[in-house]
Amino acid sequence: MSTLTTTPAAVAPANAAMPSVHRRALITWLAVYPTITVALALLGPEMGGLPVFLKTLVLTVIVVPVSAYLLVPMLMKANQRLTARFTR
Repeated sequence: MSTLTTTPAAVAPANAAMPSVHRRALITWLAVYPTITVALALLGPEMGGLPVFLKTLVLTVIVVPVSAYLLVPMLMKANQRLTARFTR
């Protein structure tokens, strides 16, 4: 006999509504755009002689993890706090 069990960490709080797709897109853009800008400013001169596909590879290897694992979760938490503050 098999039973399905969930841990408390796997269960989302009832009051944590997912932001709209438009707000998630804005949050993602707020994370990605500055990260790309900083990475290009710092690495642009060093990558000057590389072909475009290698520049893109280097840039995405840096930008995607920083955005996905650090910036987007931080911005989502900030969005949740701001939404909770203004909907009381």
